Amino acid sequence: MYIHAVSHYLPTQVVGNEHFTQLNGLSSDWIIERTGIVERRKAAPGENTNTMTIEVVKRLQDKADLSTIDLIVGGTYTPYDTIVSIAHEAQHYLGIADIPTISISTACSSLLNAIEVVEGYFALNKASRAIVIVSEHNTLYYNEQDTISGHLWGDGAAALLITKERQSDDDFAIKALLTGGAAHTPKATTGVMMKPADGGVTMPHGRDVFINACQYMPKASLQILERCGLTLADVDYILPHQANLRISRNVMNTLGLPEEKLISNIQRYGNTGCAGCAIALSEEWDRFQKGQHIVITVFGGGYSYGAMLVEV
Repeated sequence: MYIHAVSHYLPTQVVGNEHFTQLNGLSSDWIIERTGIVERRKAAPGENTNTMTIEVVKRLQDKADLSTIDLIVGGTYTPYDTIVSIAHEAQHYLGIADIPTISISTACSSLLNAIEVVEGYFALNKASRAIVIVSEHNTLYYNEQDTISGHLWGDGAAALLITKERQSDDDFAIKALLTGGAAHTPKATTGVMMKPADGGVTMPHGRDVFINACQYMPKASLQILERCGLTLADVDYILPHQANLRISRNVMNTLGLPEEKLISNIQRYGNTGCAGCAIALSEEWDRFQKGQHIVITVFGGGYSYGAMLVEV
């Protein structure tokens, strides 16, 4: 599989830490120390996961021909509409008939699970050109007065055009992909939750989320490298789920890699859920050089995790 193009969209409204200082007394220095977040983006009235989906698909159209796609897979845990999914919205906008249109959710791991769905369709020869869309509207569901997690969340979206065969010398090759669930752990099903009718996004066991994220992302990264016959010495960049800068740094320390190899956007955008890694990949696309290896690793509520090795 190959990533032919990536696009991203971020709402224009910037919410700085001072907003939460005024709201609940959390100082900006404390938020930065605990999370690394300086500011985040918030969707405007009238914006939602479906409208942001259209925005990223438009941007993807500027980079590639989408007229022959034969599969759309969407990932989100913050839907605007639980019937008309972001994948349906993309198909409606593109006006392409009679193709599989699927939405999935494994919380913040949804990007890799969505790509894994594409991998399955490609393997069965049921598709050859797919769009993966990840779109999150966390601020629709969060409680910003919650001093545990209210200051973490941001909104944003990204889209990837993934093809079975190489389309260009500039394509990024997906060398391997793995995902897994960790719901067997004691606090997995209560660590972080999103109940629209009962408090929205809550994180009763944030410490447990932190510990497991720091465990599973390095573990998955090493597994994906081993599967490809590579070692940490072959890694040029690590792109972890953008949950918390302390988690990202912990992952790098566990792997024994310098922070110069860390790709991070949480400082500017907050936790944008399953869209975070794809937004970062889109922003950094021109930075990568031929032959470099990027490990994208994720961890989400439930719990779920995964890793993907990309070769430029």
